[in-house]
Amino acid sequence: MTTTRIQLALNVDDIDEATTFYTRLFGVAPHKRRDGYANFVIADPPLKLVLIERPGAGGGLNHLGVEAQTPAQVDASLARFSEAGLPTRVARQDVCCNAEQHKVFVDAPDVPLGFWEFYAVTEDNPANPANPDGAPTSVCELTCAAGGDQTISCCG
Repeated sequence: MTTTRIQLALNVDDIDEATTFYTRLFGVAPHKRRDGYANFVIADPPLKLVLIERPGAGGGLNHLGVEAQTPAQVDASLARFSEAGLPTRVARQDVCCNAEQHKVFVDAPDVPLGFWEFYAVTEDNPANPANPDGAPTSVCELTCAAGGDQTISCCG
């Protein structure tokens, strides 16, 4: 059986301080570390913890998600959401959080950014490429920008 885990993405004021703290708290080193970004794959409890450096906005929730192991799991979730009549947005090959992802966003009434993301990492890209015109490159960024705050991005 393939497993999934909850993703918790937090805004932090200082990525170095937060990375040190969560390394000590969960007893694991970061799975990925980039400028202003770190993520942890924690076995116990099963959690994908994402830290996004946002000086002045630390201590808040950035977004929530469910990390699946395969795109097929994401597609199965999408079928279930569609059958339940939930509003969704699909993003195949979305580049976000320093990785290429196959994902679906599910609109939610009481989540900070208005959605949950269900995703599987398909390629562990070293960085988010930028469009030459500066436009957002990911559905994640587009979704957050559509909320009216151009400075918000799910992934920093």
